[in-house]
Parts: sequence; structure tokens; C-alpha cells
Amino acid sequence: MRQKAMGNDIDEALLSTSIVDPSLNGPIKTRTIVITSGKGGVGKTTATANLGMSIARLGYKVALIDADIGLRNLDLLLGLENRILYTAMDILEGQCRLDQALIRDKRWKNLSLLSISKNRQRYNVTKKNMENLVGSIATLGYHYVLIDCPAGIDVGFVHAIAPAEEALIVTTPEITAIRDADRVAGLLEANGIYNVKLLVNRVRPDMIQRNDMMSVRDVQEMLGIPLLGAIPEDTHVIVSTNRGEPLVLKKKLTLSGIAFENAARRLVGRQDYFIDLATPYKGLFQKVQDMIFGVNEK
Repeated sequence: MRQKAMGNDIDEALLSTSIVDPSLNGPIKTRTIVITSGKGGVGKTTATANLGMSIARLGYKVALIDADIGLRNLDLLLGLENRILYTAMDILEGQCRLDQALIRDKRWKNLSLLSISKNRQRYNVTKKNMENLVGSIATLGYHYVLIDCPAGIDVGFVHAIAPAEEALIVTTPEITAIRDADRVAGLLEANGIYNVKLLVNRVRPDMIQRNDMMSVRDVQEMLGIPLLGAIPEDTHVIVSTNRGEPLVLKKKLTLSGIAFENAARRLVGRQDYFIDLATPYKGLFQKVQDMIFGVNEK
């Protein structure tokens, strides 16, 4: 009975999903974006953590939902693993309130994390549950809700994407990852999500120049999805993960950190240029060099 009552409370919260941005004249709608991939291991969760942190650093209130129950790592990447007491399952079962389950980052207090469940056995979140949860989060004044979604082949994918109106597909310049990303794009469209963007991760400009790796332009043209950004391969990701500190928080940003910040600014509409992966500090306001995108003619 308590679970049903909680569901009704969240249903009522869905009636009001707009918030007022003090910097604007009127209400704006909370943007709910699902971040997914066709397969595991392409950097989807790393992208979620860094994009979420970057958007929060731009002044927006951001909620991250770790819905990838099979590979729950978002809390580790943010350094919040020891602070999770409640999850979305506890909310739905009436064991806690939403504000108790939302873990606020101490470094940037306008960034919060909600984990769906601590173990796979307790995962029974439905589409309606997800829609209700996101609707309730919106009423707390969040500008962005980013959902770290299971890969398209994993359990819970269809349920996790239910509240989203936009999607970001993360892939790498490998033919297997691209094929899986194409399949996920079809699944998103079949579920009514047509506003989809592409993030190409682990790009190696040196390998592209030697024709040992597909260029970002090749990947984008194969998938036919608008490009949000390209993230270069970076060994600092391992250090960042072990420390629970997203790349974008480093005092001296690496090229990947710059690329994530660039992608975040594009996502919120603050800029429309790409960084130059080959000479980022000289060409920060230029589009990626022709070499990066596989175009040789001038």
C-alpha cells in the first residue's frame, strides 16, 4: 500500500515539470537526456560523469541517474560511492524521500546523483516508475536530468529511456561499436526518441592520420546522427576514475577534459564550434582540422 501511495505522490508531481530560471523571464522545461551505447566499454559512464559535471559548472542544476544496474559505476567516477544510503528502489518502496536518495556533490552542490538500485536482484523499475521519478526530480528545480542508461542490448534499456525526450549515443571509431550504435539509434527511434546526438569517444588523431582508424567524419556519416563532440583517447581517465574525480575538475585540463567541456557547452547551446584535437590550445575556436575528419582537400 505504501508503494502505491508513493507512486500516486510522484504522479501528482508530474503535473508540474517546468522550473523558473532566475536568469530568464519565464519558466523553462527540464531537459531529460538519456546517455546510452550499443555495447559496454565505450566510455558511456565516463561521458555521463564529465558532461554532467561540466554542465553543473556552467551554473545549471543537474541530476544524474545511474540506471545502468548491470554495471553501476557512476558513483565511483564521481567519488560518491560511500555516501549512497538510499536508491530509487527505496523511494518506490516507501523507505525514503526523493531528496534523501539524491546525493549532492560536495564540490558542486548543483550536481546530484540518484542510483536506481544497489543490486540487480532488486531491480524492478517500470517505465512508469522512471517517468514518475524524473517528473518528481524536475519539480525540485533541476535544469538537466542525465540518465546513464544500460547498453541497448542490456536489461532495463527500454524502461530507462522512457522519460527521455533526447538521447546521446556514445561510440568509438570501431566497426563493431558503430554497428551496435546504429542498432541503438533504431531502438531509440522505435521508442519515440528522435532528437539524438553522437559522441565519438577514444579518438586517436595519429591513427586517423595513418589511416589506421576511421575518422570522426566517417563515423558520423555512417550513422547519420548529428555530432555533439569527439573525445580523444586519454590515459588520465584511469587516474581520474581511481580518484573519483571527473577529468573536467583537473586544475590543468587534459585534451579530453577540454573536449568534454566543449561538448557540454554545445549540449546546452553555449557554443557551436568544435575544438581542434591536434592543436587545441591554438585552435580552441576553430572547427576540428580536416585531418581529424578525414578531409584532405582545402
